[in-house]
Amino acid sequence: MSKKRKRHSPEQIVAKLRDAEVMLNSGKDLAAVLQTLEVCEATYHRWRNQFGGMKSEEAKKLRELDIENARLKRLLAEAELDKAILKETLRGNG
Repeated sequence: MSKKRKRHSPEQIVAKLRDAEVMLNSGKDLAAVLQTLEVCEATYHRWRNQFGGMKSEEAKKLRELDIENARLKRLLAEAELDKAILKETLRGNG
């Protein structure tokens, strides 16, 4: 039986990491914490590496910057393609 994949916002991830830290400090073992958070161990460790120590505003800003970066990369790729097409056209007419 596989669980349905769930996407978490950066704010939700930061909140879950904060909850996990509280539970771990109160003496719960990692397996119980992971079960409560409903995530696997690999996800927990990936989140800690990526979002550990962040505030939710910082995580939201990081996500916004990632989206903007992807948009700019797409625009650059399109511009480079247009430039290559123009060069090829000029070479054919010359």
